Amino acid sequence: MPDRSAICAALLAGALVAMPVRAGAGWEAAERIETYAVEGATGLELYRSIGRNGPRIGPTRAIAYTTFDLKWSRDYREANGNCRLDSVKPWLTVIYKLPEAPPNLPAETAARWQRFIAGIRAHERVHGDIIVEMVKKIEVFSSGLSADNDPGCRKVRAILQKRLGELSNEQRQKSRDFDREELGNGGNVHRLVLELVNGG
Repeated sequence: MPDRSAICAALLAGALVAMPVRAGAGWEAAERIETYAVEGATGLELYRSIGRNGPRIGPTRAIAYTTFDLKWSRDYREANGNCRLDSVKPWLTVIYKLPEAPPNLPAETAARWQRFIAGIRAHERVHGDIIVEMVKKIEVFSSGLSADNDPGCRKVRAILQKRLGELSNEQRQKSRDFDREELGNGGNVHRLVLELVNGG
C-alpha cells in the first residue's frame, strides 16, 4: 500500500477532452493530451510503474500534470503622447500529461484503471479550468488599459506586466490549494489511488 507521502508527491493538475473549450469572446482554448506508458497487470503494478515513469515535477514524479502554452495578440494605440491597449486576444493551449495503461488488462484491473483514470482526468480538468479563468481575467484587465503621457506605451506595459505576475501567482496558488485538498488523507485523488491499488 503506498504511503501518504508517496501519494502527495504525485502532484496533479488539469483535465482531458480533445476539443476546444469555450473561453472568452471571440476565442477558444485548445487542448492537447499527451500520454506516457505504464506497465503492469495489477493496480499495484500500474501504480508502481507510474512512480517510475511519471513526469518529473521538480524532484518528484507526478501521476499527471497540466501546463499551458499562451500567446497574445495585443493592439497598442498611441495618440497625442498617450497610450491605450485597444484590443487583446489570447491564443491558449492547455496541455495534459496522463498515464496510459497497456491494452488487454485483466478484467478486474481494467475496471479499476478506468475508474482511476476517469477520476484523474476530472481532477486535471479543474486545473485546466483554473488556467482558463486566469486568461479570462488577464483579457478583461488588459482590454482598454490606458495611460496618459505614455510615449512608447511603457507605462501601460509595466502596469500590465505587474498584473500578469499577480494573476499567475493566483493561478498557481489555486492549483496548489486544490492539490492539497485532493491529495490529502481522504481526498479524492488519495481515494482513487487506494482503490486502484487495493480495489477498495
